[in-house]
Amino acid sequence: MSVSRRTVLATAAGAVATGASSTPAAATGTTPAPTLSKLRAAADYAVEKLHAVAPTVTAFPVGTKFEKWTYSQSGDWVGGFWPGTLWMAWLYSEDEAFRTLASASARKLAPRQYDTGTHDLGFLFCPSWVTAWRLTGEEAWRAGALRAADSLIRRYNPQGRFIRAWGALNDEKNAGRVIVDTMMNLDLLAFASHQTGDAKYLDIAVEHAKTTRRVFPRPDGSTPHVYDFDPKSGAPLGPNTVQGYSPTSCWSRGQAWGLYGFTTMYRRTGNRDFLATARKLADFAIGALTPDHVPVWDYRAPQQPHDIKDASAGAITACGLLDLSAATGRQAYREVALRLLTALSETCLTRRSARAEAVVARCTRHRPNEDGIEVSLPYADYYLLEGILRVLRPQDVDRAIDLSSVTASRA
Repeated sequence: MSVSRRTVLATAAGAVATGASSTPAAATGTTPAPTLSKLRAAADYAVEKLHAVAPTVTAFPVGTKFEKWTYSQSGDWVGGFWPGTLWMAWLYSEDEAFRTLASASARKLAPRQYDTGTHDLGFLFCPSWVTAWRLTGEEAWRAGALRAADSLIRRYNPQGRFIRAWGALNDEKNAGRVIVDTMMNLDLLAFASHQTGDAKYLDIAVEHAKTTRRVFPRPDGSTPHVYDFDPKSGAPLGPNTVQGYSPTSCWSRGQAWGLYGFTTMYRRTGNRDFLATARKLADFAIGALTPDHVPVWDYRAPQQPHDIKDASAGAITACGLLDLSAATGRQAYREVALRLLTALSETCLTRRSARAEAVVARCTRHRPNEDGIEVSLPYADYYLLEGILRVLRPQDVDRAIDLSSVTASRA
């Protein structure tokens, strides 16, 4: 399979920062006034919290302990979300202090451009460097993101047609391990193909998405966290998990990554199989939501629907559903997204705590390891702001992360 040059050039994954996107995926439908009011109040709270906390942050937040951020100097896999959150705060508030802080934070990720030991380069560089380039037009951001894409494609296994998730390139232990999260890293490759005119990046993204589509979704639309392959032959071995309850369960954040990632890949390629998969994952997640609209950490853990929550899964799901509503024209997806964002804004913010440094509470990082249970996580703050801005200011979000869609369908 090879993505045509025409498709590559039509893909607007890196539309110039000051230029218009091709076929923007505008939000569909209207938003009730009470919902708008609640979302504005949440965004105002986020900006207020960031005003107070951001000047004291000198590394990359990875999660909270006793409501205070803990940090990684290198960024771990989450380093892109802190500068990304600051970019979103700048778009909403137009406060230049956020732009200055976002740029300074993103620059600290520079060594990770050459990191071939992780699949998470999309998480690291899309909210930070790609967004910085789209908003500022400064060439250094674009060039660094392209170098990160070069590092990412080195992890591609042509026998199995997948991007391996974990481990160094010479580490055989995880050489055949694929995780649903990687769907969110593929947009960095779409960006690279558009910017360079070289189809190889998008080719790899498409092949990985096709492999994920083939083995991850179950008939009911749920997904496992992990799928293992024989790294030498590429033969599929079967589902597994690391962060979910079991290989047969459905880790809610992983389901959200898949929903959002497949929708993005549909927008970048026009491949309607990706759209159908996104809808299948969305429909399962919607059906699994509890009445409070805050996802449990795993939709099939034995204690659900009364299990601990993961607000980050709710924020990511909301963004994916807004994207899916725009891609399909189906208002129902948007209505669920608005209920998710409203629930998070009303029940999951840190408003009651004077010492809290994050915006969103009630997140769960790694339940099986008893790591980060009901804490705050940087991606929850980022996706909550992205989701709210998708509703309040879709054109501004399009400037930052590109909501465009190609129009030609592909098999």
